[in-house]
Amino acid sequence: MDVTTLYSIGELSRRTGLSVRTIRFYSDSGVVAPTTRSPAGYRLYDLDALLRLELLRTLRELGMDLATIQRVLDRELSVAEVAAAHADAVDVQIRVLQLRRSVLRTVAGRGSDPEETKLMHRLTQLSGEERRRMIDDFVDGTFDTFGTGDADPAAVAMVRAATPDLPDDPSSEQVAAWVELAELVGDEDFRARMRRTAGHQAAGRPLGIESDAGEELMEYTRQKVAEARESGIEPLSDRGASVIDDLVHRFAEVFARTPDTEFRNWMAQQFEEAHDPRVDRYWRLVWIVNGWQVVPHLTPVYPWLVQAMRHDRDA
Repeated sequence: MDVTTLYSIGELSRRTGLSVRTIRFYSDSGVVAPTTRSPAGYRLYDLDALLRLELLRTLRELGMDLATIQRVLDRELSVAEVAAAHADAVDVQIRVLQLRRSVLRTVAGRGSDPEETKLMHRLTQLSGEERRRMIDDFVDGTFDTFGTGDADPAAVAMVRAATPDLPDDPSSEQVAAWVELAELVGDEDFRARMRRTAGHQAAGRPLGIESDAGEELMEYTRQKVAEARESGIEPLSDRGASVIDDLVHRFAEVFARTPDTEFRNWMAQQFEEAHDPRVDRYWRLVWIVNGWQVVPHLTPVYPWLVQAMRHDRDA
């Protein structure tokens, strides 16, 4: 063999950019074996070995393990096959990194303490399948779909159709919403509230108090509460109390009742049947996690109304 076609380890190092130590390791591992040796016993490599080494370096930079590269070099696997499989693995890594970045941004923005940070990390590390299973368990546990069989099919379908699905690259708001949502669905009190209200929401039927109060008063109520919300009036504020006082007196007149604490409590219970504040919070979190547009005028006004009346009763 013509000696000019052979390369020493030093020459291979200069041509490939790999260190002599690294090339020696690959040589000792049998991945790129020497073609022959010089009379003094030094390893020499031919052009094929040089090309194998360059391919090896490229595949290593792409993150492939040495065992897989050995199979490619031995032609047991094609580069295309390995590249396709590795591309899938890289996609997974990218999604993990994107999620990790979102968590870090959320932690930085919220000033989260160590416990909240750990919770955030643990919940977002769940795979898409695990997150869906968590919501499935919530639905099954809430509506007893595998028990008595008396669950409202429309309510179950409504909740399942709006399953929250955290995207691969969520915003800080979506991460925070997902964490809050995960805590909410594990709360037994919330599950009871969801059972109580979902049937009304799914059927879209009016509440008894709505029918009895009449459309004119109900439209006035929705308008006043909507205006208060749009003006930034909090339900627990003095301005909120003024709005509630007006509404309670109007309802008391229609129902021929005294506008006292007992009546306010009764009103709150009536409106809570279909619009419990925590249940409406659940739906808002679902909108955020799924990236759905929150349409202000479609946001229920009753949670504001109930919160204001409950506050007044407890005062």
